[in-house]
Amino acid sequence: MGKRILIVDDSASMRQMVGFTLKGAGYDVTEAFDGKDALTKLPAGPFNMILTDLNMPNLDGLGLIRAVRASATHKFVPVVMLTTESQDEKKQEGRAAGATGWIVKPFKPEQLLAVVKKVLGA
Repeated sequence: MGKRILIVDDSASMRQMVGFTLKGAGYDVTEAFDGKDALTKLPAGPFNMILTDLNMPNLDGLGLIRAVRASATHKFVPVVMLTTESQDEKKQEGRAAGATGWIVKPFKPEQLLAVVKKVLGA
């Protein structure tokens, strides 16, 4: 079985595109539509990595990262932001919250896979 990745994005088309790319590379993918949904799916893990958007309703990416880092079970899971935000201040906020990395949309599938492989050490 491949490594498990949780994709969190309020855009169904983005989840579909990221999921298609990751599944094609042999990863097992679970989707969540926002941070709150992601937190309900985390116990079904373990997940090897979380890819999350920044701007989402109910619970944004930064709130999700803070919740993951506060969890004894999931605090060491790598979390990569996948967002249209590219400002340094946003990236610093992400790092302060505990983000492992940052990918700016739009991105190329090869770029996404390269980051995932690097973060997962595969």
